[in-house]
Amino acid sequence: MKPRVFSGVQPSGSLHIGNYLGALKNWVTIQDDYECIYCIVDLHAITVYQDPAELRAGIERLAALFLAVGIDPAKSSIMVQSSVSGHAELAWMLTCVTPVGWLERMTQYKDKAARQKTVGDGLLQYPVLMAADILLYQAQIVPVGEDQVQHLELTRDIAQRFNSLYGETFVVPETKLPTVGARIMGLDDPETKMSKSATGAYHAIYLLDPPEMIRKKIMRAKTDTQPAVDFDHLGPGVANLLTIFQAFTEWPDEKVRRHFAGKRYGETKKEVAEAVIAGLEPIQQRYRKISADRAYVADVLDRCAARIRPIAEETVQLVKKRMGLYTRA
Repeated sequence: MKPRVFSGVQPSGSLHIGNYLGALKNWVTIQDDYECIYCIVDLHAITVYQDPAELRAGIERLAALFLAVGIDPAKSSIMVQSSVSGHAELAWMLTCVTPVGWLERMTQYKDKAARQKTVGDGLLQYPVLMAADILLYQAQIVPVGEDQVQHLELTRDIAQRFNSLYGETFVVPETKLPTVGARIMGLDDPETKMSKSATGAYHAIYLLDPPEMIRKKIMRAKTDTQPAVDFDHLGPGVANLLTIFQAFTEWPDEKVRRHFAGKRYGETKKEVAEAVIAGLEPIQQRYRKISADRAYVADVLDRCAARIRPIAEETVQLVKKRMGLYTRA
């Protein structure tokens, strides 16, 4: 039996090349060797207010992009979190065994709460829902970015606490990744990771950006005061651009060094832009075709949810039984 992998993406905001090169590209690669469940986590998105029409459109757009980058619904399950009721049901049961102190220590909760006038309880409970997402499918491996490592550690703590209280129930997921993708930084701030939530117009390259927008963003990318690429004194901005180029072209290190050593930044940026445009063009073409067929996207989501729902239902029934809740004999 293949190891089971679970990962999720919120349907708010737009996917950028950091999401693709750091995660989605690898999701496509591993789907032959792992049983993969890729979840559109719309319940997580509503921890802050979402315009309902925009949220629904975001769910469909994200599903189409998953398919466009190469996730095969015959090999992997692409599903919407709210379409499987076990996510919310298990989250409540796990909430009842999770100490509040564990949640209040979460870095993301403290950071986000500090920026809001009113903090909804959903923001505090967000990590428990994430734990439920993973534990619902007894996933062995969860590929996450560095910003989610603390949440995954909490998932392990919750699983171990539940197992200790009620007997062996959950697989404790591994924190290791099956593969490691490129770490892409912001074009406007190459010392911070490229983010969906960043507001700067020139921070990120989105997967659906047209070629001229990609060129404009990369030509405005932050570099340093040197006139040309110097691999002995490589600033973070230049290093980020070369990382992007290498991730799209898959050139080996030595070829990248030979090609770009001493090359002026203007010419370097033009080559990076063309590599990104060429890499995104087939994805964008597939997306336009897939997104135009909303019935096909809906059918994929329905079929995948039906495929994995029995796994979720089995876990929920087991947890109810362990906790002494009512289940039919």
